[in-house]
Amino acid sequence: MRFTVLFRIPKTLLSSHAVRNYSEYVPKALRSLKPKSTRNTVQYYVDSCRVRTVAGNGGDGCISFLSVWCNDQAGPDGGDGGHGGHVIFQATHSKKSLNHCKSVIQAKHGEKGNHKDCTGKNAAHIVVEVPLGTIIRDSSGRVVGDLQQEGTMFVAARGGCGGRGNKFFLTDTEQAPMVAECGADGESCHYSLEVRSMAHLGLIGFPNAGKSTLLRAVSRARPAVAPYPFTTLRPHVGMIPYDDYEQVAIADLPGLIPGSHKNYGLGIQFLKHAERCRGLIFLLDGTNDPRGQYRSLSHELAHYSEQLAQRPRCVVLNKTDVAGVHHVLADLRKTMDVVGISAKTGSNLGELLKVIRRMYDEEDDAVD
Repeated sequence: MRFTVLFRIPKTLLSSHAVRNYSEYVPKALRSLKPKSTRNTVQYYVDSCRVRTVAGNGGDGCISFLSVWCNDQAGPDGGDGGHGGHVIFQATHSKKSLNHCKSVIQAKHGEKGNHKDCTGKNAAHIVVEVPLGTIIRDSSGRVVGDLQQEGTMFVAARGGCGGRGNKFFLTDTEQAPMVAECGADGESCHYSLEVRSMAHLGLIGFPNAGKSTLLRAVSRARPAVAPYPFTTLRPHVGMIPYDDYEQVAIADLPGLIPGSHKNYGLGIQFLKHAERCRGLIFLLDGTNDPRGQYRSLSHELAHYSEQLAQRPRCVVLNKTDVAGVHHVLADLRKTMDVVGISAKTGSNLGELLKVIRRMYDEEDDAVD
């Protein structure tokens, strides 16, 4: 019996001729066979949040004296109190967003000591899993934690130590101490959590350019779609699977307006979402001066951050199903590389998915 072994040749082993004709090796995007969820709740992506961490207090020590039938004055036997629980952030690849983080994270208190030298139970630590690359800032804005590797931990709030019972204060001169310690208070701190990278590529455009419609067309994400501006106020992330088992994350970012770098509206907050994407896709509305839109978007990015303006980008013209947009597309192609699509009808999305994969591969090679 003969067997045929199939394997994927790494790009680093391809010949120079094959690299020049890499378009032949671009993996194809797969259509998900699993239907979209019908739930009313829509999960959005949270790339930054503010939390308050409250550690547990230590248990109080016990004041007790042992009394047995043969010795009614056997001495002190008060036990120590248990320690309070810590609040710990741990980096893991299984988490991609911060939407599970509560505004207040509180650990339990340690139990108080008991008689017969019984120590109180220590409280369990609260471990909150966060995505890889999470940056932790304190209340003054100083970076106090950078969780880049799997399993890296950051103790956000330390629990209080348990108080010592009166058995600890027994001395040669003090045989019946009537004193015990109170448990120490746990720490209470405020932090700002930020995810360094939220998606491989982000959709940049004016309100109602069709970003949410495009994300719904190429992934299983379900952002809200409506004809009024600022339908999307929080980013949504969708995954595009390819036939070589790679997945590309695409983020639907809230629309930008002129003056966003001056914080008009929620401009700075929206630009911070774009800053956490490795590459940018400029989605232009073909029915409303796309060349002017591109200049305005580039102007906002350049004035907000020079590094953001130098990110890999591609230009996409949407709404080619509207009459007259094909002439606009032909005019734009005279000065720049533009991909014309219709997110509503699905026209030419295959070409866009190839461009997305090329951007992902180029960025992945640059990171390596």
